[in-house]
Amino acid sequence: MVTDSLTEGVAHEDVPIRPAATVIPLRDGRDSIEVLVLRRDNNLAFHGGSWVFPGGRIDPGDFQAAASDDVAAAARHAAVREAKEEADLNIAAPDLVSLSHWTTPIGRNRRFSTWFYAVHAQSGQVTIDDGEIRDFEWHPVAEAISGCEAGEINLAGPTYVSLLDLARHNLVAEALDSVRSQPDRIFLPRIVRQEDQMFSVYSEDPAYESGDLSAPGPRHRMQMLTKGYVYTNEVHEGS
Repeated sequence: MVTDSLTEGVAHEDVPIRPAATVIPLRDGRDSIEVLVLRRDNNLAFHGGSWVFPGGRIDPGDFQAAASDDVAAAARHAAVREAKEEADLNIAAPDLVSLSHWTTPIGRNRRFSTWFYAVHAQSGQVTIDDGEIRDFEWHPVAEAISGCEAGEINLAGPTYVSLLDLARHNLVAEALDSVRSQPDRIFLPRIVRQEDQMFSVYSEDPAYESGDLSAPGPRHRMQMLTKGYVYTNEVHEGS
């Protein structure tokens, strides 16, 4: 799986963590939920060439729109703005359903603290700028997952994991009700390497603190393959 490069010549503490927001646009397809994904330009430093959800950094104007200094409140408005800028989607901040929060692991050349929201997107034409965003597709969620696992679609890791949470449902309303009923998942991944293998390990995994991938205990990790991922979650029931 193609990922953003590791930091070279920059101390970890010198890489700022920038607040950001991402929105997962969903619609009801013929037989299942469909999700909108956008392909980032290959030359972009962060997840270049990957298929991602609309999203980006939180700007000062997002705090103004939220009429608050609260970052989480501004994140909703950033998600709305990015959906409009990157895909010409019109969504409303109150309609966003909070799903998870991800922080880019230490060692990356860019780090973000990102709120993920799901939303029922209204029907309408998607428009991209053909600059930062080069293409878009509405995918049945299950097909996006299988395409990533087969190496046919280059999904960013948080995108892939988010889709796994949504794949259990056939209707958007059911998926959003399920998300509302659960607390947000908090992901603070650490990168652990073993020989020629690389894993993104999450806080509940015994390897998170020790770095020992063979340590006993329930696994919550994702192996990053040349193409695709292997995600293991023995912590959250049904995951």
